[in-house]
Amino acid sequence: MKTSTTTTDIATTDLMSDYVLGNYGRFPIAFERGEGSYLWSEEGRRYLDFSSGVAVCSLGHCPGVMQDALREQSAKLIHCSNLYHVRKQAELARFVVETMMGIAGKVFFCNSGAEANDALIKLARKRAYDKYGPAAGRNEVITCQQSFHGRTLGGIAATGQPKVKIGFDPLLPGFLHVPFNDVDALREAVTEKTAAILFEPVQGEGGINTATPEFFAAAAALRDEHDILLMFDEVQCGAGRTGDWCGWRTVLRGSGINVEPDAVSWAKGFAGGFPMGAIWVSDAHAGALGPGTHGSTFGGTPLASAVALAVLQEIESGGVLENVTVQENRIRKAVSQWNFPVIKSLRGVGLMLGFVLDPVAMDTVPGFRESGLTPSLFVVNRAREAGLLTVPAGEGVVRWLPPLNVSAGEVDEALALFEGVLAGLSGR
Repeated sequence: MKTSTTTTDIATTDLMSDYVLGNYGRFPIAFERGEGSYLWSEEGRRYLDFSSGVAVCSLGHCPGVMQDALREQSAKLIHCSNLYHVRKQAELARFVVETMMGIAGKVFFCNSGAEANDALIKLARKRAYDKYGPAAGRNEVITCQQSFHGRTLGGIAATGQPKVKIGFDPLLPGFLHVPFNDVDALREAVTEKTAAILFEPVQGEGGINTATPEFFAAAAALRDEHDILLMFDEVQCGAGRTGDWCGWRTVLRGSGINVEPDAVSWAKGFAGGFPMGAIWVSDAHAGALGPGTHGSTFGGTPLASAVALAVLQEIESGGVLENVTVQENRIRKAVSQWNFPVIKSLRGVGLMLGFVLDPVAMDTVPGFRESGLTPSLFVVNRAREAGLLTVPAGEGVVRWLPPLNVSAGEVDEALALFEGVLAGLSGR
């Protein structure tokens, strides 16, 4: 083991390698500061960040409203046990219920999306247990293939991607995965053992796939017919990312279909970069998680709640939701004029967009086959070299997840950088 009296003489990459668990495949770069839509590496190079910490930094890096909330609340009260009443937590919950959802319900706060989804799973099982008894065995949760619901044991069991499950047997039982948007498969999966249907209105890690209105309608009809719960994982697509507080409302807009869930999970951009997750549960089912059934030591602390509330209030009052739609349209208009063989299409909603790569065209790109990388990772690396930070979504999609308050100038800069990357890949 290497030893040193200081760490300033050790490169960050070496320091990480020596002391941090290697469970991430990290890009060869370390950042020392950020401001708005930009990050600066330790070498002083500026990067335009269109990954936002993977949809986390809703208002960009180090926004003033977060700094103010952190400073003011940390001088008053940082942590208080949930054995007591927490004013800021109550105010945040009211914002979630009245402003984000607009449907009567109750809120539970935790620290991450995985924890939020675990809470949804517990809610569904406990509600079925209380109503139908243990003998009924109503404990199965139906999710979708290519879904992603977190890295806990519950999260990977719920996730419909085999790669996240390898090596972790025995998995938590009680999950069925149906093809996304396959109404017939969803109907066939529901049995007397089903407790809930859980899916992402827009799949993030699975490739920026949007649920169809017909899939929403079928799920809601099955919920009503079989007395089960309909739950939405909005960890990545919620809290304004699609141009609405709730991603499912964006997806259903103009379809003539109106669906209301029984429970919803959030995290990522919910608190703009401060670790926080949350679930909303309709009043009809909130009683299932009574005293002693669930908890979180750090869930909804005064500090976390104050920061999240400041972020959400800025999104509400700062024209941020409207900006999401404006900048999405700007991106789509520009991309519609491109003609690069490596890009098949642009899909997604709001500022959760995926550039779908053509594997045949990628095969002709110099250096791609030799790299051993997936198409998406190869393009992400090229974009990073050009000064634009993006992230993969599966093997064949490059995700754009800029701050929700990204400016028109920053969008134009990203478009120019990415167009240059694509031109290079196309030999132009």
